[in-house]
Amino acid sequence: MGGAERTAKKRRRQQLAAKTEGAKAVAKARGGGGDAKRIAVIVGVVVVVLAVVVGGLIWTNASKNATEGETIPTESVQADFPERRDGAVVVLGEEDAPATIDVYADFLCPACATFDQQYGEQIREKVEQGQLTVRQHMLPMLVKQSSPPGYSLDSANAALLAADEGKFSEFHDSLFANQPEEGKRAYDKEQLIQLGRDLGITSEAFEEGVRNGKYNDLLEQEMKRVTEDTSLHRDFGTGEKGFGTPTVVANGELVDLGDPGWLDKAVSR
Repeated sequence: MGGAERTAKKRRRQQLAAKTEGAKAVAKARGGGGDAKRIAVIVGVVVVVLAVVVGGLIWTNASKNATEGETIPTESVQADFPERRDGAVVVLGEEDAPATIDVYADFLCPACATFDQQYGEQIREKVEQGQLTVRQHMLPMLVKQSSPPGYSLDSANAALLAADEGKFSEFHDSLFANQPEEGKRAYDKEQLIQLGRDLGITSEAFEEGVRNGKYNDLLEQEMKRVTEDTSLHRDFGTGEKGFGTPTVVANGELVDLGDPGWLDKAVSR
């Protein structure tokens, strides 16, 4: 092999090596670019997830605190019958009416609000007509079901204080018509006081009583008495009996609220 031929062969080997190295460099670069793209995609997904989580938290907090700073709307229906507080019970109507019902409810209980929507007006009419006396028991049963806890007790206490002012029915109807959602922020004491003002309650006794929980002990004693009274217990389909709201007793007998004619039957007895 001549020198010229050896030189040419060496040059071809060098060119091949250079191409091989170049191909590796390109492949590496392309691989690096792929990693970069993958990193960019991953970062983008993380950002989206974070945005969703943060947005969800903001929405959840806004929903949870929906009642904050709100004024509770008033219900203008005025009671055209006597009402008075008897311990932890509010008596509505003439006490010598031929029929009496005891209604056990909680201002935070959704089923109680539904009951009031379905039968509240009918009950009021029969009370106004002198056919019915209602003994209203507002109970602090769902004290732990608001955030912060305590609305069931605060609202029941405020309702008893409103009864002292002759404003129980309006106060009661306003809270049920604008019931806060169970498990979320309810109304605080200042909002309950403002509702009283908007309904015409101007006494310092009402405001102080709401802030200090004047009837809290009385209500807790009533709650204990009611839950221990087995005559008020019902079977909820689990095989075990217990007390729940709403519960209605008509003329001493537990009412089946699944019967749409229960009120007429109670009055006609």
